[in-house]
Amino acid sequence: MLVLASNSPRRRQLISLGGWEYTLIPTETDESTIPDECAEDYVRRLAEVKAHTACRMISPEHLPGSLVIGADTAVVSEGDVLGKPADAEDARRMLHHLRGRMHQVFTAVAVLNPEVDELTGAMCVTDVPMRDYSDEEVQEYIASGDPFDKAGAYAIQHPVFRPVRDLHGCYANVMGMPLCHLTRLLARYAIRPRVEIAQACQATIDYSCPVFHRILSGEME
Repeated sequence: MLVLASNSPRRRQLISLGGWEYTLIPTETDESTIPDECAEDYVRRLAEVKAHTACRMISPEHLPGSLVIGADTAVVSEGDVLGKPADAEDARRMLHHLRGRMHQVFTAVAVLNPEVDELTGAMCVTDVPMRDYSDEEVQEYIASGDPFDKAGAYAIQHPVFRPVRDLHGCYANVMGMPLCHLTRLLARYAIRPRVEIAQACQATIDYSCPVFHRILSGEME
């Protein structure tokens, strides 16, 4: 049994593309950073915390044979982690800061096998070049309400705002779940997608991915 420890509708959408059957256990996690904690350690820690938290919510009779998936995503600019905006002014500040610049999106995926207390993980990092959107576009996007539950105050897949230009990495990672990395982790347990995962991902998000072959083969982390 796969268990997804997540509140994110985007992660649910993405993991559903693989045809895996899973149970959803939403978790509440303190997303505060620790002093001097780098972005990679931050997302890895939160992904593992989410997996362990969800594991404690599974009834004991269902623990054998279960795998719990936790994931966390951070928008990182010049070493600073940008979380979800507190309000409209915070969203405006983040979007102005990111405008016309390159930043990175880090996602850590943790897979916990509670039966043997085994934790495996993967890390995906994508360079994200933002376009030079206008102040008016920022205002309209904030008014839509979309930025407020998203790290960095934006969604790459937003059909109107479309803040990102010329991406050359994993698009699903920027949405919150790098599916090829998850596929590799689950393959260790002989759990495979029921479809060609890269093709399903690209068709759904309308993106020609230049890196999926290298990720699935293990050539690229």
